[in-house]
Amino acid sequence: MLQTKRSYGGMVTAPHHLAAQAGLAVLAEGGNAIEAMIASAATIAVVYPHMNGLGGDSFWLVGRAGSAPVGIQACGRAAMAAYRAWYRERGCSSIPSRGPLAALTVAGTVDGWQKAYELSRNSHGGRLPLARLLEPAIHYAEDGVAVTRTLHDNIVNKRPELQDVPGFAEVYLPQGAPPPVGARLRQTRVAETLRRLAKAGLSDFYRGDLARAMASDLERVGSPLRLADLERHQASLVTPLSVGVAGHKVFNMPPPTQGLASLLILALYARRMAGEADGADHLHRLVECTKAAFRVRNRHVTDPDYMTRAAADYLSEASLAALHDTISNTRAAPWPDRPRQGDTVWLAATDRTGLSVSFIQSVYWEFGSGVILPESGVTWQNRGTSFSLGETDTNRLDPGRLPFHTIQPAMAELDDGRLIAFGTMGGEGQPQTQAAIFTRYALHGQELQSAITAPRWLLGRTWGEENNNLKIESRFDPTVIDRLRALGHDIQVSGPFEEFMGHAGAIVWHPDGLLEGASDPRSDGVVAAR
Repeated sequence: MLQTKRSYGGMVTAPHHLAAQAGLAVLAEGGNAIEAMIASAATIAVVYPHMNGLGGDSFWLVGRAGSAPVGIQACGRAAMAAYRAWYRERGCSSIPSRGPLAALTVAGTVDGWQKAYELSRNSHGGRLPLARLLEPAIHYAEDGVAVTRTLHDNIVNKRPELQDVPGFAEVYLPQGAPPPVGARLRQTRVAETLRRLAKAGLSDFYRGDLARAMASDLERVGSPLRLADLERHQASLVTPLSVGVAGHKVFNMPPPTQGLASLLILALYARRMAGEADGADHLHRLVECTKAAFRVRNRHVTDPDYMTRAAADYLSEASLAALHDTISNTRAAPWPDRPRQGDTVWLAATDRTGLSVSFIQSVYWEFGSGVILPESGVTWQNRGTSFSLGETDTNRLDPGRLPFHTIQPAMAELDDGRLIAFGTMGGEGQPQTQAAIFTRYALHGQELQSAITAPRWLLGRTWGEENNNLKIESRFDPTVIDRLRALGHDIQVSGPFEEFMGHAGAIVWHPDGLLEGASDPRSDGVVAAR
């Protein structure tokens, strides 16, 4: 069984062990948590390419105990040519989920690395050169990495819908078949792209030779993105949302992410806490709080420029009280509501000074659009499929609009001064897993690793399934499952450790400098510490 890791000199957790080790090496050289995270983010883009990459988006929370964290919003807007009529003219009643027409938003994550690099140097004493931070990613892209079980399985499962997408088969179907587990996967074009960024600077991705090459490739394969869309992109510093939860303060990203839903779940649960973690009351109340939060999310959360009410308003005492009154302790509310999908990586780093980073990076669905650009080797995201072609929908497609994002990193300062960075991949499951981790650890006193290893649940649709019922890992006590059914929940019992439940992790900084870390047994990750 995994145990909570403890140390004093710095810590990184990631869903792939090589990414965690890359960040730890930076800490060992005197780098700070932001520098460590840049190294880990670039590395995991290479070693977990089905979950994230240079062609995706990311969000950051950076902070210390005693002060509010800073958010970095590194998500791209829709192409200026991506009109609803443009898609209808091509015979689309909805935005395709795969292929060039799914590659309609700018990839924002690389400029997020740049914004974080500037924040590190300007505010946190960062001193390591960019080339050093990208060095591990370049090495693994060129020398190769061992294909993981999750990468192999995703290639096999997604082959029917991706094998004809431009560039996919060349990388992931060598000799016409998925590479076996343990095979060496080399990404030489990605290595050269990273070298170019290390030499020319990260802005070359948007306003340099690399940008021009990618824009040409995108246009050639049929995407609506153009060079001007890349040149227009800028990551930005944002103020996180926050809410009090039983004396603790929890932070998350503002729209266009679903961070509001994560905060709503916890704030609502704190008003009706159960006495025992992982009992039927604990799960029932969290699931019902999730339903209430998701209804707010689905009706209101979009590009903040299009919202008629500020997201923070939904976290006011009056709004929470009104929403709380819609939740029953004794009966499950009807479900489903509209689902969201996603595939992602979450990572955290904390250095010996207490500077902490909660970070998430994604290409949306596994392999994103599936489009792999011929010159750069960049796999482009399909985040734009979260847009709708309906004229009155909350997340209607408009040129230059930010898409809705399932991804959102979390951070919390506990009432005794501890600072916790936590999160997970998993689309619809992200707010639910964040709620499981936080309530188990901060509200019910479970040990950190136990809070992540313990069985989880997911309300909503998962990969490859149409049903929106409540999925529960089989390790829960059968009496808990029976009690939930009696309360009216439509339950599907899954395997004991399901990947669709997310790859979660957490790092806790204590005021005396102790660090605690946990990683998810459902992933290929570790806690790397010194």
